[in-house]
Amino acid sequence: MTSPQPEGLDVARVEEILAAAAGHQTLRDRMEFFSSQFIGLPYTLNPLRGSAETPEVFTASLDGFDCVTYVETVLALSLSSNAGEFVEWLRRIRYQNGQIAWETRNHYMTAWLRNNSRAGVVHPVAAEKLAVKKELLLDVIKGLPAVSTHIWCVPKRRFAEWEPKLATGDLIFFVSTRTHLDVFHCGILVRKDGRLLLHNAARSRKGVLAQDLEEFLKENRMSGVMVTRPVGVPRSPKP
Repeated sequence: MTSPQPEGLDVARVEEILAAAAGHQTLRDRMEFFSSQFIGLPYTLNPLRGSAETPEVFTASLDGFDCVTYVETVLALSLSSNAGEFVEWLRRIRYQNGQIAWETRNHYMTAWLRNNSRAGVVHPVAAEKLAVKKELLLDVIKGLPAVSTHIWCVPKRRFAEWEPKLATGDLIFFVSTRTHLDVFHCGILVRKDGRLLLHNAARSRKGVLAQDLEEFLKENRMSGVMVTRPVGVPRSPKP
């Protein structure tokens, strides 16, 4: 199935940025390269269009992001060799089974992680005995039925024990202290000069930036952290 042309897509720009990444062969290197390309771009509030009352519009702008669309865009680019593959990956990453509709968009990050793990796009980084279980009743999105679920996350106080296992290109998700919301922020990890940087689109900083992960952890309250790793090599998405 061919993806529809997304609103805001600049094909020439996508092809240009993909060509610039030609020397980056591994998925890890490509995640670092593409996540760095957007540093300095503005934060975009609510960049996706659609609601329970209005039709979903598939979008693919590279002009600004929120934290989720930043992660999705970088991941889709990293898996692609041309603009057509980028559009296809973005659709399949953002929507359950790639079906474009507001109801099938991965609104909660627990759904995003579950669906992309099942699709073979990402795989959780094992936390062994560090993770703790959190029960949730997700009901903050108007128009979606409440969902009872649970997650396993590593508490912030135990993160230093887990940190050596994390790598450039890993996706990190910060778990909310609220029982009605799963994740309040996400980003991409880059290991540089012996420390972990967080590449992320931050509303509080009004744009995409690289910041010290340790600094972010100190500044923000959270129940814990989840990390998943993009898997495989750049390839065409399965039909």
